Amino acid sequence: MATPAEGQAKQDPANKPTKTPIDGKVYFSYAEIHDTVSKLVPQIQEFDPTVIIAIGGGGFIPARMLRTELQIPILAVSLELYDDTNTAQSTVKKIQWFDEHSDAGSLVRNQKVLIVDEVDDTRTTLQYCVEEVMKTNGPARIAVVVVHNKLKLKKGQLPEGVVYMAGADVEDHWNCYPWDAAAYGNTIYEHEAMANKCTENSGGTP
Repeated sequence: MATPAEGQAKQDPANKPTKTPIDGKVYFSYAEIHDTVSKLVPQIQEFDPTVIIAIGGGGFIPARMLRTELQIPILAVSLELYDDTNTAQSTVKKIQWFDEHSDAGSLVRNQKVLIVDEVDDTRTTLQYCVEEVMKTNGPARIAVVVVHNKLKLKKGQLPEGVVYMAGADVEDHWNCYPWDAAAYGNTIYEHEAMANKCTENSGGTP
């Protein structure tokens, strides 16, 4: 397992992007996301976390997929970097945090923690979440899992010693995830069709 490189994200040849954008957007299906997340399980099991911290809203569904295979509880935090118009703000806002005195919350301090989000874009949100967990809740170790790592210069940096795992590297396009289908004016069936089209256009198999 590796820690993340600073600055420009480097592409792993095994994770070569295989989706072609439609009007600048790349659509991902539930099946694609589930498959990508599931393939990370052996690496995550090697880390052996006691609890998952899901960053809302994009990290909730990938975290729930992992919970089935890892059989550990999920805690939820809500952070906001983009506003309702998808414009990045200057700082991350902490909207919701977990109760350390709850059953699941008590599994963080001095334990191994897995933080899950859907995409590593600028790395700003990930840096904030990791540093806030370290400062507020004192885990022994932290690993970060993202479904997709965008191949771009990162504004944020993760602290030394944080384990980093990405399911797939993707080009720097706007990612559309199935749980956000309605936000783009699509039904889930329309979204899944668009996801298949992105794969077909790249010469892959949907």
